Amino acid sequence: MIAPRSLVLRDGILLASPLAAVIGVMLFFAGHNQAGGGFAAGLVFGSICALRCMVGLSIPAHPMRLMATGGSLIGVVAIAPLVVGDPAIDQYVWETSVPVLGKVKAGTALIFDLGVTMIVLGLIVAVLVGLGAERLSDADAPGADTRGTRR
Repeated sequence: MIAPRSLVLRDGILLASPLAAVIGVMLFFAGHNQAGGGFAAGLVFGSICALRCMVGLSIPAHPMRLMATGGSLIGVVAIAPLVVGDPAIDQYVWETSVPVLGKVKAGTALIFDLGVTMIVLGLIVAVLVGLGAERLSDADAPGADTRGTRR
């Protein structure tokens, strides 16, 4: 872990994480009209988790649950049109008027992208956990017991 040795890096990641999260949200909502979408947003959110893990900050606790929820969302969005007689993965769009923003459209593709984002983020966190990220972040903490660990 780098955090005990580099306060600048830790604080820099703490300050940059919200900005990166805003960029991830922008990519998520830009999805079908411009470059971006659920996969790109998931990669940005995953990189935030990787950087936070590198300096010993918290990451999502249950990556398998995150991936299962994302897969369930995708499955429901893909199969739901079959219930009403439409083809699978058919898109429905709803439109409403919001006072400050004007006309806003949302559709089932947005829910599908949310599922993709959850799967990508869960996979990145699962890889971090599988590589021992929790152990690494705790091993170099000040006052941590490092007996029995390899250096």
